[in-house]
Amino acid sequence: MPRPLMPHDTSTPFVQTNTGKLLGRHWALFFLLGMMVIFAFTGPGFFEVVNFQNIIHLATISILLAVAETFVIITGGIDLSVGFVMGLSSTLAARIMVTLGSTGMGEPLLIVLGTLAGLLVAFIPGFISGTLVARFKVPPFIATLGMWGICNGITLHLCDGFLPIAGLPSVLPRLGNGYLFYIHKGQSFTLFKKPDYIPDERVRELIRLVPFSFILIGAVVLVFWFILHKSRFGQHTYAIGGNLDAAIRAGIDVDRHLVKIYMLSSFLAGLAGVFNVFQTGIGNYTTFSSMYELFAVAAVVIGGASLLGGKGRIVGSMVGVLVLAVLKNGLAISGVQPFVRYIAVGVLLTFAVIIDQLFPDLF
Repeated sequence: MPRPLMPHDTSTPFVQTNTGKLLGRHWALFFLLGMMVIFAFTGPGFFEVVNFQNIIHLATISILLAVAETFVIITGGIDLSVGFVMGLSSTLAARIMVTLGSTGMGEPLLIVLGTLAGLLVAFIPGFISGTLVARFKVPPFIATLGMWGICNGITLHLCDGFLPIAGLPSVLPRLGNGYLFYIHKGQSFTLFKKPDYIPDERVRELIRLVPFSFILIGAVVLVFWFILHKSRFGQHTYAIGGNLDAAIRAGIDVDRHLVKIYMLSSFLAGLAGVFNVFQTGIGNYTTFSSMYELFAVAAVVIGGASLLGGKGRIVGSMVGVLVLAVLKNGLAISGVQPFVRYIAVGVLLTFAVIIDQLFPDLF
């Protein structure tokens, strides 16, 4: 007798269900929330407002670099030079401020000129990298790795080796680490600066809310979110990463656009370097062990971008940065050894790529 036919399995794979797609699209956000719950129990003081402000304030540089990498990665490229471009802008801005200060120039003017120099010089590595990638078809990895070394060498020359550039105006760290609101319970409430009767060593007595860095982050994220998601420039960026041949046939000047992308990335790295001057009060050389560029790439991929191009979101990259920042902060507060962070980042990055393979059409 013929064997009866078995009914076909009509069940939908989990990754194709609405729940599966929701988890796949927002897994980093769910992971972030889960970490916060765990660290709330294991890390004393983790849920304090001061701690959350510190997490975001200290992640400002990572957010700027992640926004930079988002644009580059969407086009299918990568920018390994952002860490040392940041160092170049930081040391050049600081060197100019110190030099102009020795001539007797007023602090406001020398700060403005040093800041502009730090921002403008950042366009040069991006222009060179973009030209190599677009005009000479040099792989982005090689082109930006070359700028990585060049910027590193110039920075070493500017700071005479590994010495930070000191002697900058004392107002810089007050601006870079200032807050919008200062509250002295039952006594005073001030805007933009702490009460004059409170010395620096007693500043912890104040309730400080909304760091100035939040304004910078908000402005950068809002502007570049609009550029990426609401402008023709952003549409062209996605088109190039999604299908290069189709973008060329659509009339997009791919070469010119790629040069602009790498200049934009480099500029944001320069902005991170200038902010670092304001945050620390010195010109900082980027050390080899910092790996700013690799953590920025990791944050963007964790946030949903694909290294193959065509996918990525500013908000997703922000979530990726917060995942890494909260992980670092929570492990430190919980007393876990620092090397665990690197292991966790590696695991998260691998998991993010697996998610990208399982849900290729989600983002």
